[in-house]
Parts: sequence; C-alpha cells; structure tokens
Amino acid sequence: MSWRIEAICTGTARPFNGAEASAIAKYPREGAVQILEDGLAPDEQADRRVHGGPEMAVHLYPLDHHDAWREELGPLDLLDEPGAFGSNLAVRGLLENDVLIGDLFRCGTALLEVSQPRQPCWKIEHRFGQKGMVARIIETGRSGWYFRVLEMGEVQAGDTIERIGRGEAGWTVARVLGAVFANQASRDELQTLAAMDSLAPKLRERAAAKWT
Repeated sequence: MSWRIEAICTGTARPFNGAEASAIAKYPREGAVQILEDGLAPDEQADRRVHGGPEMAVHLYPLDHHDAWREELGPLDLLDEPGAFGSNLAVRGLLENDVLIGDLFRCGTALLEVSQPRQPCWKIEHRFGQKGMVARIIETGRSGWYFRVLEMGEVQAGDTIERIGRGEAGWTVARVLGAVFANQASRDELQTLAAMDSLAPKLRERAAAKWT
C-alpha cells in the first residue's frame, strides 16, 4: 500500500526561546531532496544530543493530526504549514495505530525503517503558544514517528511512500508510545521492548530501566 507525499520539509536552526535555538520549523522544498544516513540534506537539528542522528533521521507527523488540532485549538495559521510539528514528510492517511516498529517503506528511491515514536517536548507548546499539548499528544497517541535510513536515495513532493514490509507484530507506534512514555505496559511487555532489535536503542534502554 502506498501514500502520496504532499511535501518534503527541512529547516535550519534559528533563535527560538531566548538564547536557545531550534530547527522545529520545517518548510517545503522544491525538487528532489537527498535522503542520507542522518536524514534529509540539508536539514538541521539544533541540539544533536536529543534530535537527529541515524535513529531519528526522518520524521513523519501525519497531516491528519493537523485537522484534529484545528478542532481543539481553532484555525491557527501555523496548522496550515505541513512542517509545523517538525515533520520532514507531509503525508495523509498513514497513522500511528497502523504503523509497526520495524515497518519498511520505500520513500522515493530511499528505503526507510520505522525506529521509534516521536517523544513530544516543550518546544511544541512554545511554538504554538499552547500549554498542555505534550500531555495531549501522549494521551491521544498523535506523536508521529521517526525512520532510520537503510538505503539512501532521493525524494520529492508528489512521490509515494510505499510500505513494502511489516515489522514487529502487534507493536504499533501508538502502543510503544503508551508503553514507554505513559506507563501503559506490563513487565513482560517492557522486557519485550528492551530486546526489540528494530526499536531505537535509547527507547530499548528506557524500557529496560522501567523493569530492572
């Protein structure tokens, strides 16, 4: 099954909160964009300790969630921007409850693997000027997710992202988000996550820390 990519978005680190910088604002690119091991070229992350790298190379935040936020927050202009939540890929109809950790996707000519849910942080609330969005994301499962890059390639708006392989049976992005960030998991489930090769190492460590 495949989905149309409405926009390819990248950003640069800019002043965000006083002396702090952020590249959460992503804007559509024209033409073909390279997908390298660390993500789109060029695309910046201001704090590489917590953003970017091979396990968070490409971010997808479903456009469907922009509609849901409009219902909750009203018609904010920012919600009209496909990269408003820091997303690189603007796609509609592909959601967390149908995407498994380890799912394989052909994105343009690149091959991507789902590595982890996106952990929401305070920068989303600061960007939108709305308190409570982080808690709401965890509550609703509207997190988006990250891909690692297995094969480098190119992609542009109008290309498709096609799922060509399934990952960890039963372990959707939504389920992993709840298990790791909302304490919605048993000890056995946490042990399973800690041993899951296709899950990003930092989340495996976090799952292990919850039961050891």
